[in-house]
Amino acid sequence: MSDMPAAAETLISRSAQSTVATLFAQQVRRGGERIALADRVRTVSYRELFDRAARLATVFETQGLKTGDRVAILSENRLEFPEIVLACAMTGTVLACQNWRLSATELRHCLGLVEPSLVLVSERHSEKLTEVGGWSDRTLGIGPDYEAALTAAKPSDLSALDHLDPEAPLLILYTSGTTGLPKGAVLSHRAEIVRNMVTRAEFSIAAEDSFVAWSPLYHMGAMENSLGALMSGGKVIVVDGFDQAHLAEVVRDELIGWLLLMPGMVGGFSEELERRGITAKGVKVCGVMADLVPPAEIARITKLLDAPYANTFGATETGCPPCSSSLIPIGVAPRSLSKEQSIFCEVRLVDPEDNEVADGVPGELAMRGPTLFSGYWRNEKTNLDDFRSGWFHMGDVFVRNPDGSLDFVDRVKYLIKSGGENIYPAEIERVILADPRVIDAAVVRQNDPKWGEVPIAFVARRDETLAEAELYARCRAELAGYKQPKGLHFIAMDDFPRSASGKIQRGELEKRLTPPEDTE
Repeated sequence: MSDMPAAAETLISRSAQSTVATLFAQQVRRGGERIALADRVRTVSYRELFDRAARLATVFETQGLKTGDRVAILSENRLEFPEIVLACAMTGTVLACQNWRLSATELRHCLGLVEPSLVLVSERHSEKLTEVGGWSDRTLGIGPDYEAALTAAKPSDLSALDHLDPEAPLLILYTSGTTGLPKGAVLSHRAEIVRNMVTRAEFSIAAEDSFVAWSPLYHMGAMENSLGALMSGGKVIVVDGFDQAHLAEVVRDELIGWLLLMPGMVGGFSEELERRGITAKGVKVCGVMADLVPPAEIARITKLLDAPYANTFGATETGCPPCSSSLIPIGVAPRSLSKEQSIFCEVRLVDPEDNEVADGVPGELAMRGPTLFSGYWRNEKTNLDDFRSGWFHMGDVFVRNPDGSLDFVDRVKYLIKSGGENIYPAEIERVILADPRVIDAAVVRQNDPKWGEVPIAFVARRDETLAEAELYARCRAELAGYKQPKGLHFIAMDDFPRSASGKIQRGELEKRLTPPEDTE
């Protein structure tokens, strides 16, 4: 198009630039009285949601927020959460979703990283924000003050939308950091739009299908599927945490696209459905993280819901791809969990020098495609490393089979997946090593029937009077509850297995956790 006049090229380019907010606005025009949000108490129509989000956009503007400014939210799942995301989408601001399960130390880091111009906090978590300190002059409580601000504001004219680039950031979702502190993954409007399209195409989710946002909205699963439903005309049912009795009733009464069920919750939910004799009205796909769910439980829940189980492998950084096209059939207890690559991305398996490996040879998965995130916020070093050669390196090792499917082997960046949360050992080791009585520490994963995996710590002491209880107390003070080590073993410094380069071999430590009678 180099010979096209600049004015025409600009107009053509702008015509392809939909955003999350403009696509949501189209759904309002298609049927403003349809239900957009619902909880146990009330419903919100598309028209009402648009009006409230546009009023909140005015609140942002009157407080001086500009395109690119960050808005932080610290809140449980509630109806205001989606409208806050939409207000950010309307104004070009970026919503940094804070994990309320983090310790004050971790939360202080996350807020300091993004430097929000405004912090929205629910009453339930206001005390934690006070404990963090430093944000009282730029805080708006989600409650009476919030409602008063919306009532006083007129809906914004949304003039910023005509000039907003789909590559502009919309969300910052935090991921565990290999160095011990969370990183902020930046997600653009483009990524959220394409991820919605991919999920609907691969799972055959209809525009009118509902989504149940019970898992935390500060995470990818609930956040992205909620936005996807609102861009498509579906209903988002907001639930404050995993209430299996209420969730069973929702399944009975609603047509649901993708029902997220985390490891550790599948068995209990199956029991709830069986005990109450509940039949699902209609679920297209259920489950996540099939690798961490016992095969018999997968067979059981798929029969009860009459829906296949999602056998995916993705991340906050990638969305459901690279491996999002495989479903476990109803009633099947899988013997293999080989993954099928998404058709909406490119994948390479590479060695440490970034050379592509042959089929059957383990290699780190590198991916490129339109669902990718836009890098980590203010972390150039990690971005240069993880995006080397123009591909995003996931840090996960796979083998490609002769039929093209992919088998997970291990993690390059050692990661513990516990009940849907990611934990890096360095996060726990950082806290333990801060005790001057500790010489060295290593955290490894142990299989767990409920949570999939849990962290276990090995510690070498320089002071033999140091007790387990003291280290547990230190971890409770500094780390989120799900990051607490579920076991702690004192060992001699020389008992740490090390490689030739001196690195602790976590795999060897894992073997020490296996009871002798379980070995073969």
